[in-house]
Amino acid sequence: MTQLDIKFVRAQFPAFSEPSLQGQAFFENAGGSYTCQQVIDRLTRFYHQRKVQPYSAYEASRLGGEEMDEARTRLALMLGVDTDEVSFGPSTTQNTYVLAQAFRQWLKPGDAIVVTNQDHEANSGPWRRLADEGIEVREWTIDPETGHLDPGDLVDLLDESVRLVCFPHCSNVVGEINDVVAVTAIAHAAGAFVCVDGVSYAPHGLPNVGKLGADIYLFSAYKTYGPHQGIMVMRRELGMMLPNQGHYFNEASLYKRFTPAGPDHAQVAASAGMADYADALYSHHFSEAADETKRAEAVHDLMRAHEVKHLQPVLDYLSQKNSVRLVGPIQADSRAPTVAVELSGQAEPVAAELAPHGIMAGGGDFYAVRALEAMGIDPAKGVLRLSFVHYTSENEVSKLISVLDEVL
Repeated sequence: MTQLDIKFVRAQFPAFSEPSLQGQAFFENAGGSYTCQQVIDRLTRFYHQRKVQPYSAYEASRLGGEEMDEARTRLALMLGVDTDEVSFGPSTTQNTYVLAQAFRQWLKPGDAIVVTNQDHEANSGPWRRLADEGIEVREWTIDPETGHLDPGDLVDLLDESVRLVCFPHCSNVVGEINDVVAVTAIAHAAGAFVCVDGVSYAPHGLPNVGKLGADIYLFSAYKTYGPHQGIMVMRRELGMMLPNQGHYFNEASLYKRFTPAGPDHAQVAASAGMADYADALYSHHFSEAADETKRAEAVHDLMRAHEVKHLQPVLDYLSQKNSVRLVGPIQADSRAPTVAVELSGQAEPVAAELAPHGIMAGGGDFYAVRALEAMGIDPAKGVLRLSFVHYTSENEVSKLISVLDEVL
């Protein structure tokens, strides 16, 4: 298998040549990634040359609109869906909130939805509030020891009343990758749609949502090397069925139906830089011609292989340390490199103690309060979270383990 050229990768990110960040190893990528040069270039160009109302006939406006359309078109190809099934919003939290309002209008009293306690609150709270409208909310609960979501438990929750199942591709504290294809098949067989929170998975390679089968897939561009935007895939069958949340005259446009606020033109356009970056990785590592969807799949696999290789030593170290509790699987190939550990005391002071050693990490509940409580972890105490992505080097991982050994 082709190995990731880490030197080439890091050359695409200005942060790694920034003097103020030298000697600092970034291990809080689950909160937001560094931005690649391709995105920065597009954002800069837009603000310099295209910062006008887009889609008019004059040149700056026409070009601005074309760049926005390019972002949607290319990301849709990478995600394996139709162009108008991709929409942008100010954040995934906001996108989820708007979706919940659409379902609030569409569902009827007596209908049910399923949520999990493994999820980040942004993809749980808005759905749970539908209970105020007479919608039954059923909870698919995790194993209190491992944090695992058992698809067999979901089967027991499903009947003809369930219209929607909401779950994460992976949790931002448990890290285990849920089998979206299998869960979606179970939900669809019961007549329910699925909404997948992909925020914690997408940074490790954009998935082919078309192959996953999800009806809704949400993730955040600022965690996938891009600008601060929420990106949502809404498959056409469901999207045209739900009530329009945008301007009434835009209701025929699928990608405008769930974006009631005007989009951030510059950030939408700059999101095409995420596709530029993926293409640069593909061209550097592979010689054979391929369409954008297949290139994205190859880059996904390239990223994952690098992460799995360097995650396993971290998991081995932490799983053998009696003074901490490693949350989630101990095998790297079944999880994302988002590693949470329960300590004997408060997590935030330990994260602060890592900083002088050049380790940038975080401590807290990370809005996964329900998951922590379900596993018997006090959210007020929190967990130490160590998260990395494909641009993290072997040397940085070795440094992390060395510093942890000293601090813990």
